[in-house]
Amino acid sequence: MTTCLTVTGAELVTPCLRRVWFRSDDLSAFADSTCTDRYVKLIFPKEGVTYPDPIDVRALRGVLPAEDMPAVRTFTALFPDVEAGTMAIDFVLHGDEGVAGRWAASAEPGDELLVNGPGGGYRPDRAADWHLLVGDETALPAITAALGDLDEDAVVRAIVLVDSAADEPVLDVPPRGEVTFLHRSEPGVDGVLEAAVRELDWLPGRVHAFVHGEAGEVMRRIRPHLLRERGLTRDQVSISGYWRQGRTEESFREWKSEFARREAAAQS
Repeated sequence: MTTCLTVTGAELVTPCLRRVWFRSDDLSAFADSTCTDRYVKLIFPKEGVTYPDPIDVRALRGVLPAEDMPAVRTFTALFPDVEAGTMAIDFVLHGDEGVAGRWAASAEPGDELLVNGPGGGYRPDRAADWHLLVGDETALPAITAALGDLDEDAVVRAIVLVDSAADEPVLDVPPRGEVTFLHRSEPGVDGVLEAAVRELDWLPGRVHAFVHGEAGEVMRRIRPHLLRERGLTRDQVSISGYWRQGRTEESFREWKSEFARREAAAQS
């Protein structure tokens, strides 16, 4: 379902994370959305290109040249209130890089944005003995939503990678929860999250894990560790890459498709 959102305000959660608040006349698509990793597809029209109203990205494929297609970016939707028609989206700011980040950096009340969705596939399992939440800035919105969904007595261990101490957000953690913030020693360095997960003091009982972030580290390193070395079953984990170092979202989708094909071939 395509929805038009209107900006009502914005605030900095951290120096590199800007929360933009929206209002819509129709958020009914969120009425049955219970996943804490609920996501929407944001549509950014290309400047100078005329599109049909409303914009249907799927219908435009094969009709418009690739360079004229709207840019589509995936983001977690936060705090959707169907009755009030309000929600928020957290954007990671990269200066002049990135279509969505540039838009969010200057977004002001009255600006409009088209979105499709929501989708999602994860919500903390209340039957689990403890919860593991792992990710970088791109996973912070979903981690925030997951923490807000946990029971007051939930046991949770969260590991979050950010640039520096100044970029650590304030998270609402249950009394029996712990958050470990990691800082990048230098841009582009990987393996930090994997090392922290490996060194984690593993708790007894059944864990339910949410692990999202840079695809190379998450899918090629942490995922095998959890499934093979820790022996978790697939129903105990939600693991996926939100982005890939050195790739745009378009080329990242191609990488994910190829990764999935290789995995399917290996299992056949």
